[in-house]
Amino acid sequence: MRIILDTNVVVSGVFFTGPPYHILKAWRDGIVHIVVSPEILGEYQRVGGVLAKQYPGIDLDPILNLLAAEAELIPAPPLPQPVCDDPDDDKFLACALASKTKIIISGDKQLLRVSGYRSIEVIRPRTFVDDYLSKKRRS
Repeated sequence: MRIILDTNVVVSGVFFTGPPYHILKAWRDGIVHIVVSPEILGEYQRVGGVLAKQYPGIDLDPILNLLAAEAELIPAPPLPQPVCDDPDDDKFLACALASKTKIIISGDKQLLRVSGYRSIEVIRPRTFVDDYLSKKRRS
């Protein structure tokens, strides 16, 4: 199963042991495949840099380097028109369209509001773990 992770999910997965952590673990275990565009990877790196400055004891580099090396990198042209209230979120939809990935995992309310756009499902991390990962691990 191919998925796209919003930046908030990646960051939460590194720092906490809740659903985002389980999603990253499922990726490391080969259960899911993460798809990124250069723009998404750039945002992950920018946010990682900001967090490293704010919290010197925190290092996102290992997971960011792993994502850069192991995630499926897809060039994604920008959407012709903004879709999300926050146009910065459109890069996740653009990546989904370019890669034909049907699931974006996010806790961002503005991105969640556009779930269903061109048959792309935007779901919360908990929902993904409960509805997809739990079933996958049982089968």
